[in-house]
Amino acid sequence: MFGLDDQPTRLCDGQSRREWLRIGGLSVLGLGLGDLLRAGAVPNPAIAGPTSSPLAHGLDGVTFGRAKNVIYLWLQGGPPQHETFDPKPDAPAEIRGPFRPIATNVPGIHFCELLPRTARIADKLAVVRSIATDDPNHDVSGYWVLTGYPYGPGSARQIKPTDWPYFGSIVKMLRPSETMPALSTVWIPDLMRLNDSVTPAGQTAGFLGRAWEPERFVGDPAAIDYHIEGLELPPELPQLRVDRRRALLGQLDGHLRAVEQGGVLDGWDRYAQHAYDLVSSGRARAAFDLSQEPAKVRDRYGRDSWGQTVLLARRLIEAGVRLVHVNWTREPGDSAVDNPMWDTHAQNADRLQDVLCPQFDVTFTALLEDLESRGLLDETLVVAIGEFGRTPRINAQGGRDHWGNVFSFVMAGAGISGGQVFGSSDRDGALPASEPIRPHDLTATIFHLLGIDHHGTFPDKLGRPQPITRGEPLYSLLGNAPATLDRCEPGGDPAFVPPYDASKLLDTDFSSGRPLIAVTPSSRDKGWRAWPIGSETEPNGLIVRPIETPDRQIALGVAPNATVASGASAILAQEIRSARGGEYTFTVTASGSGDSPEQFDEEFLGRFSCRLVLFRFANSSKNPREVQELASIDFRPTFGEPRSFTLERYLGSTSGNVNFAIGQGLGVAVVVQNTTGQAIEGSNTQESPSAALRIHHVSLRFSARPRHENML
Repeated sequence: MFGLDDQPTRLCDGQSRREWLRIGGLSVLGLGLGDLLRAGAVPNPAIAGPTSSPLAHGLDGVTFGRAKNVIYLWLQGGPPQHETFDPKPDAPAEIRGPFRPIATNVPGIHFCELLPRTARIADKLAVVRSIATDDPNHDVSGYWVLTGYPYGPGSARQIKPTDWPYFGSIVKMLRPSETMPALSTVWIPDLMRLNDSVTPAGQTAGFLGRAWEPERFVGDPAAIDYHIEGLELPPELPQLRVDRRRALLGQLDGHLRAVEQGGVLDGWDRYAQHAYDLVSSGRARAAFDLSQEPAKVRDRYGRDSWGQTVLLARRLIEAGVRLVHVNWTREPGDSAVDNPMWDTHAQNADRLQDVLCPQFDVTFTALLEDLESRGLLDETLVVAIGEFGRTPRINAQGGRDHWGNVFSFVMAGAGISGGQVFGSSDRDGALPASEPIRPHDLTATIFHLLGIDHHGTFPDKLGRPQPITRGEPLYSLLGNAPATLDRCEPGGDPAFVPPYDASKLLDTDFSSGRPLIAVTPSSRDKGWRAWPIGSETEPNGLIVRPIETPDRQIALGVAPNATVASGASAILAQEIRSARGGEYTFTVTASGSGDSPEQFDEEFLGRFSCRLVLFRFANSSKNPREVQELASIDFRPTFGEPRSFTLERYLGSTSGNVNFAIGQGLGVAVVVQNTTGQAIEGSNTQESPSAALRIHHVSLRFSARPRHENML
């Protein structure tokens, strides 16, 4: 039963969509789409068209409206220009970093060696190296990039109803999808979140109101059980019953329209129709079903969250979505650390080589190649950008800090003339050196390619005209052919940047056969580091070496004919890959070896301690002898009997607005140490230690720090 008062119903932007549905909308159908279509009262679309200008036709009509859709890749945190699209080989080492530039397939254009696959498709890309916001704050700089308008005085860390609309909201208003208008602008796979889940301004419809919010779908497309609630009919609700409820909705809508005389309900029936079409046709449900993709396609994009989200973006574009915004996904446990996402205040080189570039390089090239093979690249604009860049100088933690003074981004696809670079930065990548631009020039370019006149206006909630943008399209980047047909052999090695591996440790059973890495001299090699290594007399009398058994093991013991100094240690250690904040469980399966149990007990357990350690590196050399121990436990192995020993510890922030320092990196270690307080005269003459600790297997389990859901 429905109870309606014959009194005018006041609606405003403060009226939630869910409440409106409760009164007389889709909840009458029982479709559960309140979270899908968040729009409230809708301004009359008849007044939403932009005005015209002489530049509306672009370059002889070639590029204006060339893009039917957009995939917007948001590299949240701020990618470093030096290690991506603007390497600086002539700068000092503390500025250029440890990586070298490589040739792309376009003569004269070089990228960082961390993007070897992207270098092979540079002929499809227009690279901009001279954009700037001059602001080092995620919120303020990001606001300008996402809206095309600079933020006013103060902080943009809080969303306000007076914010300028996200550019995708204007696209939704002025160029809605013809085939799926209810999903004109889609935002996946999560909100834009700063540390501690702060949701900054710039990602909402702002003063336009809820009607023009992007449709947000929060979830991990890489998850086995990924699905979108509300895109299917409940099993207890057959189609005939839905149709009857739809008729009832029409009667109810007519009654509300008669009651409300202010015109704010003009678009309500449109959204109800769109929602009904979504659940009755199954088109959207099919688009979100990644299981329909061949396994080799899903593998090509990468089975990580970023790769599968970008693949989902391609599917949504195929289904008719106009604009898909893809947020770079946060890793579990990175909501309060000093290098989340692309925000590499610490470990810039390691994060880029192990986590960030393996995902971006693989997935970005997969997307462009996939779009091209499907005939979609000519009509799909692809943009990859972050809110700013990184400082030229590398800091004491091996990181780069916020830098809005100059940074880079790339575009490809519909209306973009590939194989060119626009603008430049100075020798250090610190300031624009030529053709500086602002974020509104990018949004003007996007509007132009979508067929929205950048000199036009759009109506706010009160019908007042507002300028679409104050920028100018980057006309020199536009066209229907590459900027050059010259090609060359690209450099770089994809094996240097293998597809992303989420494992926290490498070679946990030692079966790879990789040699142990010496702690000096320092290197960027990945894997197990050990001290001391070798068959020669070692400086402290101990030795770490692999034992070639059917199940390869690592032994830590006394070197042949050696005297073990008081307090001497043998160390087997590895850096934790992509360390985040949370609970760590370090488990080692180990046993004792020797001539007999008695000899092992006397010569090893009676003289040496064995410890499991969680630590933070003290410096950039990654030397496990120079660390800050964060947790440790002693353990006693048993002769000839592999047993498991475990160290558990929470490593992370315990209070809001305080980051846990990853610093130069976290690591795990097995340490054997002479604890007798005196030197031990060695009598071992065998090639391998007769009495030693043997490591059979290690594992590291990680449970992320829970994230506080501070929603919009």
